[in-house]
Amino acid sequence: MNHLQREQDKKALILRLKRIEGQLRGLQRLIDEDAPCESVAQQLSAARRALDKAFHSLVGCLIESRLSAKGSAPAEIKQALDILSRYS
Repeated sequence: MNHLQREQDKKALILRLKRIEGQLRGLQRLIDEDAPCESVAQQLSAARRALDKAFHSLVGCLIESRLSAKGSAPAEIKQALDILSRYS
């Protein structure tokens, strides 16, 4: 089973998740304050996109570790991560 190997990747993912947590608390506050549905929907969409980015970041780390273990060149790894970033 793979784990996040680099401390900087762990920290970045944790910071991203903390920001998402703040977004979710803000959403709860909007709902408690009877904000218009469109405002709630916009914020839900933003939170969902933020979670997607966190997921893609994690997948990128997985791809990088797998390619590194197989001896792929740094340029090949960068190309794979660029493709993931571009199409996700």
